[in-house]
Amino acid sequence: MVEVTGQIEAVRREVGRQRADGADRRVLTLTQDLPASPDELWAALTTPDRLAAWFLPVSGTLREGGRFQLEGNAGGTIESCVPPSSLAVTWELGDATGRVLVTVGPAGDGARLRLEHHVDADDATWADYGPGATGVGWDLSLLGLVLHLSPEAAESWDGDDDGRWFVELSGEAWHAADVAGGADTREARARANRTIEAYVAGEDEDGG
Repeated sequence: MVEVTGQIEAVRREVGRQRADGADRRVLTLTQDLPASPDELWAALTTPDRLAAWFLPVSGTLREGGRFQLEGNAGGTIESCVPPSSLAVTWELGDATGRVLVTVGPAGDGARLRLEHHVDADDATWADYGPGATGVGWDLSLLGLVLHLSPEAAESWDGDDDGRWFVELSGEAWHAADVAGGADTREARARANRTIEAYVAGEDEDGG
């Protein structure tokens, strides 16, 4: 069974800054140990049929140097792919271009997933919503991955009540990471409130 607070607490969240290619970037990092071997986790992350089952349908030239497109979401270029340990892609959505890096490695009897999402330091969405705008979405994706890797857990998941509670707790977790990363406390609180309100409204629309 996947318990809401348990999944929130299973993820380590970090917010930082990095300068690369002459530009300042904000970096969100999520790390979680998962109940799968590194090879099994890699397959879930990179096989189109598996991705569609827990994330989104993907199309394109799915090899290093090729282009990918997630249905109704981001697209980009596959910059590097080193099976079964690392993947780096550009993340292009609307006018914004970021970068996502994924690494997979062993962790005890399972595997450790580390995901970094790099966004422009002056990103307008960040100014209004903070790291939660992107981070809550990734938390929901990690939840989908956990349910995919543990099918029996999906049977006990209440998509409406659990989903709303989950996004509220995720928003609070990203608020804590924002403050830990050096953000002004008042600004971080206001951004987190806006993020939670937006995601909860989305959950209500989906449930209605």
